[in-house]
Amino acid sequence: MLAIAVSHVAGADRAVPLPSYESAGAAGADLRANLPDRGALVLAPGARVLVPTGLRMAIPAGYEVQIRPRSGLALKHGITLPNAPGTIDSDYRGALGVIVMNAGAEPFTIAHGDRIAQMVVAPVLRARFDPVDVLDATARGEGGFGSTGSG
Repeated sequence: MLAIAVSHVAGADRAVPLPSYESAGAAGADLRANLPDRGALVLAPGARVLVPTGLRMAIPAGYEVQIRPRSGLALKHGITLPNAPGTIDSDYRGALGVIVMNAGAEPFTIAHGDRIAQMVVAPVLRARFDPVDVLDATARGEGGFGSTGSG
């Protein structure tokens, strides 16, 4: 199992649980809101906000952390992450915040300690980009959006 060092930012509530896998087969560890006033914030329909987690991480070289929406919040309330999946690079050491957006029709309240997103640890492959004059041909060719069928 890969170890990721986690520390709290100054003023964070250390009683808020660290990221955790909520089932034996979970790929994502849930992240929680760690609000400075220990209260709540109301997210209006169409609004977005940076929700603090109160955490910083040291991700090992060769890995990234992807931040993704929680499917239950998306289905039930329209709560999503507009930049999903967000990436946290291995050399970032700042505070971890999650950009949360309310795509639903009703205001949504995020309370201190609520699970707001999930994080997935993934290996990173780095590519070398080689300039060429011609690309190899494929059956699809230059066919873009919708070119392989309906939808």
